Amino acid sequence: MSESANSIEIFLNALWLEHGLSENTLAAYGSDLTQFDQWLKGSSLPEVCENDIGLFLLYRQKQGNSSRSSARMLSSLRRFYGYLLRENQIATDPTLLIDAPHIGRSLPSSLTEDEVEQLLQAPETIHPLGLRDRTMLELLYAAGLRVSELVEITFQQINFRQGCIRITGKGEKERLVPIGEEAVVWLERYLAGGRQDILANRQSDYLFVTARGSCMTRQAFWHIIKRYAKQAGIEKHLSPHTLRHAFATHLLNHGADLRVVQLLLGHSDLSTTQIYTHIAQHRLKELHTKFHPRG
Repeated sequence: MSESANSIEIFLNALWLEHGLSENTLAAYGSDLTQFDQWLKGSSLPEVCENDIGLFLLYRQKQGNSSRSSARMLSSLRRFYGYLLRENQIATDPTLLIDAPHIGRSLPSSLTEDEVEQLLQAPETIHPLGLRDRTMLELLYAAGLRVSELVEITFQQINFRQGCIRITGKGEKERLVPIGEEAVVWLERYLAGGRQDILANRQSDYLFVTARGSCMTRQAFWHIIKRYAKQAGIEKHLSPHTLRHAFATHLLNHGADLRVVQLLLGHSDLSTTQIYTHIAQHRLKELHTKFHPRG
């Protein structure tokens, strides 16, 4: 193993032990550091200087990477070199004087309520896989879950009597989220037949399973959503959080309190949730322009 690869592995292990970061977050850090290491072509990561990092960020910009992507990359490098400095493996932090790219705050992509309805109705629920997909879409929208939270749900997390689900989110923080009558109906239909038909006498603790009897992955489910969006005639760009964004936006549009939405989404900071107030205001402006006689 090279010096750089060894440094990355030790750093990721330290992050996991000290902060309990998720596998997805650790994988993102590892990917960023590996990209930088491959670009260096010779020097090891602990040997770089401020100029190396500046040239790398400039290279990424010329390759068409967004300011947001470069800012995330710089954040990964800062955390890595901050760790090396604390461990006395380097004398100075090469990221210290590098300014982060300016990022304009963009509104997350969302769907209208009609578009969500079209998406939910796209799966053919007469088939076990279609019934599974409809149930996953219903639950994703009803509870505002992250896709990673959705695919990892087990039976122990669902309380049908209370109509809620216990979710372990980022930082291993738990939250209890109501799922509503409609999602409960689809869950019961899926469990009454579709799931067993898919498993074909195999066993799994996970709620949502594939035709191979394994747990659904984030990537596989996102391909499924994109396919149904195409079937439904939805031409908007969809991200892994589109239905989560729709969940928050529609709650606010119907008068929900911002702090309630924060709790439901599992945001530790209210400022993260406040982006959805901008979406709601944007929607109100559109309605005013369209329907008001002086709009």
